[in-house]
Amino acid sequence: MLVERTAKEVIIRLPASVDTEDLQDFLNYARYKELTSDFKVAQKEIDKLADQINTKWWTKNRTKLVK
Repeated sequence: MLVERTAKEVIIRLPASVDTEDLQDFLNYARYKELTSDFKVAQKEIDKLADQINTKWWTKNRTKLVK
């Protein structure tokens, strides 16, 4: 692996043998970090939103999972 920094970007060179699923996971994480780098949100608020999402998901999918 080779990492190069220019004035405008960081270039990462990987061998072609790198697993594409692992590479996609890494790229998704890097994109997430890029998109959220300017966010200033307390962890408490994030946890509250996650709980709301999980509750809504469970309500919608419970009948599919519990028989």
